[in-house]
Amino acid sequence: MRDKQKLQQIAKEIRKSILIATTEAGSGHPGGSLSSVEILTALYFDIMKVDPGNPRWDCRDRFVLSKGHAAPVLYATLAERGFFSKETLKSLRRLGSILQGHPDMNRTPGLDASTGSLGQGLSFACGLALGARLDCAEWRVYAVVGDGESEEGQIWEAAMFAAHYSLSNLTAFLDWNGLQIDGPCEQVMSPYPLDAKWAAFGWNVLVIDGHDFGQIFQAADKARECKDRPTVIIARTVKGKGVSFMENQAQWHGKAASKEQLEQALAALEKGGVTCGA
Repeated sequence: MRDKQKLQQIAKEIRKSILIATTEAGSGHPGGSLSSVEILTALYFDIMKVDPGNPRWDCRDRFVLSKGHAAPVLYATLAERGFFSKETLKSLRRLGSILQGHPDMNRTPGLDASTGSLGQGLSFACGLALGARLDCAEWRVYAVVGDGESEEGQIWEAAMFAAHYSLSNLTAFLDWNGLQIDGPCEQVMSPYPLDAKWAAFGWNVLVIDGHDFGQIFQAADKARECKDRPTVIIARTVKGKGVSFMENQAQWHGKAASKEQLEQALAALEKGGVTCGA
């Protein structure tokens, strides 16, 4: 489904669900969840082969949220896609809930990987991709990696592994929002230049606007056409996208909005605009 208006509406609903779930929980990571909404919307509503009625379908494409703290965007997307009820989102982070603070594939329908320890998800995705090749399977593997997460050494071990084995069935989206919990990535531990680093590790590198569906789809198509190496799509995004008082603010990396802020944000999103203050 490459209807821009429909996708934008879906993205809006996912943003609302992220805000509702994290406020209901009183904790969570809204900033980096909001920045990757268009990426996950494009993946689950067009790019990937998935079946909400059969989450373990053998021929499905696999998805790994390497930056597992952004679980709210994954849960909200899965709920919007029909893997479970949207009402379930209100149980985020509660004891016994299927929606834990970080993805748990043993609890949540539609998950292919348990993630949360930064840096490890891309290695898991590499294993899935190599396994698919050994099985002569046609399904593909997609992963979302954080720019702050790219300060982890294991990301680069995984990058080296994927290039060495020419895992062309692996596509990684790098959510480049420029911020992590302690502030700007370039000040905490600069991973830049991202494009040159990934190219040096042997990947096919594409740089896009991560909020532009047209660019996301074009990049995904190019990744599928690349047959000799893995592809990384470096997606320039805005932390807290869609909520003005959260946008480009590191403090919203791991803090939920108050009920008053939630009401303001939802009202603005419903009108199709952004919020006007905190």
